[in-house]
Amino acid sequence: MHGTGGTALLGDTIGANLARTAATWPEREALVDVPAGRRWTYAEFAADVERLACALLACGVAKGDRVGVWAVNRAEWVLVQYATAQVGAIMVNVNPAYRTHEVEYVLRQAGVSLLFASTEHKGSDYRAMVDEVRPKLPELRRTVYFGDPGWEEFTALGAEVSAQRLRAREAELSCDDPINIQYTSGTTGFPKGATLSHHNILNNGFFVGELVAYTEQDRICVPVPFYHCFDCYSLRVHLAA
Repeated sequence: MHGTGGTALLGDTIGANLARTAATWPEREALVDVPAGRRWTYAEFAADVERLACALLACGVAKGDRVGVWAVNRAEWVLVQYATAQVGAIMVNVNPAYRTHEVEYVLRQAGVSLLFASTEHKGSDYRAMVDEVRPKLPELRRTVYFGDPGWEEFTALGAEVSAQRLRAREAELSCDDPINIQYTSGTTGFPKGATLSHHNILNNGFFVGELVAYTEQDRICVPVPFYHCFDCYSLRVHLAA
């Protein structure tokens, strides 16, 4: 179902849109991590996203591979969201409040092969929980924990991949490619996954920004959980100009 409107839809991939925005405002702040005291300009953010995207390629992540993110809010979450889009992987949002059986179900059903995770949250030991379910997840090849030396080791893999190889992967992508799987709360049964494309997420963010009349001068505070669809779209708003 579709209708006509006065504003054209964006036909970019998320990676192409980020590149265009970073080229337009390279020195403007793109991301501020208040608790950690870290800041990125658009140029710095795009460079770190590209470095992580190259690391994903070095790790063997193919177009359409499922990459899970099971973590509380932190800047690395945003970097993974953009880097997976840049290489055509499908990022799977995993609720940080999930218990072991829920994590197992989502990772197995989505076919997650690479997982990024926090180390713990509200008394839950994520390492122990992943170790418990890993024997039941034959497709899960690797887990990388935020705030752990393993994160730096993983991002360093990006040095093994040339920018040309990343550009070649990006050339294979379409705005209609699936890019994200988000799960329902599971209150009426097991969680159900909904698959979204570059086109879905980018235009949702863009038109929210149009609706509330954001400009490039505005700063958006995003305190809600990143795994939720509301926050995924909010993270796109200021970059979908």
